[in-house]
Amino acid sequence: MKNIKIVLIIIMLMLMGYQSGIIIVNSIKTNGSLLNRISDNTELVWNGPRDKKIIAITFDDGPHPRYTPKILDLLKKYDVKATFFVLGKHVEFYPEPLKRIKAEGHEIGNHTYSHVDVKKIPSRKIEEEFNKTQEKIYDVIKEKPSIFRPPFGSCNKYLKDLAKKHNVKIILWSSSQDCKDWSNPGVEKIANTVLNNVGNGDIILLHDYVNTKSQTYEALKIILPELKRRDYKFVTVSQLIENKNYEDEIKIIEN
Repeated sequence: MKNIKIVLIIIMLMLMGYQSGIIIVNSIKTNGSLLNRISDNTELVWNGPRDKKIIAITFDDGPHPRYTPKILDLLKKYDVKATFFVLGKHVEFYPEPLKRIKAEGHEIGNHTYSHVDVKKIPSRKIEEEFNKTQEKIYDVIKEKPSIFRPPFGSCNKYLKDLAKKHNVKIILWSSSQDCKDWSNPGVEKIANTVLNNVGNGDIILLHDYVNTKSQTYEALKIILPELKRRDYKFVTVSQLIENKNYEDEIKIIEN
């Protein structure tokens, strides 16, 4: 089925002519949601609308009592709302940072219980990891997340079906906004990855917990004020999704 869709897209581009094809290709490069629409892959979200100066900053792998509170302090200083994709095991060990994330108006998403690669485990284990994390989060904040980010960005049909079953959106990140801060590439490199590539509707990937000493906090001290200076508005992932307008994208094809 996927191959048939690809062939149909190619034929469509040929029929529409070179110039129209270029417009569509450029739109696909800058807005993953158009590709989602064409391929019925709307379960996955890479970005929000490209015509609005809003971005979503996200943090994976927490919460953690050492790093998460420092990041929350910085977000509060700059009046920034963010989204935290949390691990169930960390929620179980460290409930207090999660309570603060919720209390300060940030969004919380499911990131599995133990950071598993869904492509390398059986379906039963995927559902167990998802459900256990939903329950652990509910135990702390009395709400279950409506967004889910698979570790490593891995996805398969079972996970998509599971997300539909629970009415949960699968959230990835913009291709130019993976700072790899978990690998400690340097504070300036993390900051430059964001600032040199940022665009309207981007979902920025960072981490509020890493196994070694984190450089993310220091990078954020550069990133946040500069993006504020550029007049970007920070929103949660769900707010970003709500701002999406697929009709504008489809008009590109119609015209």
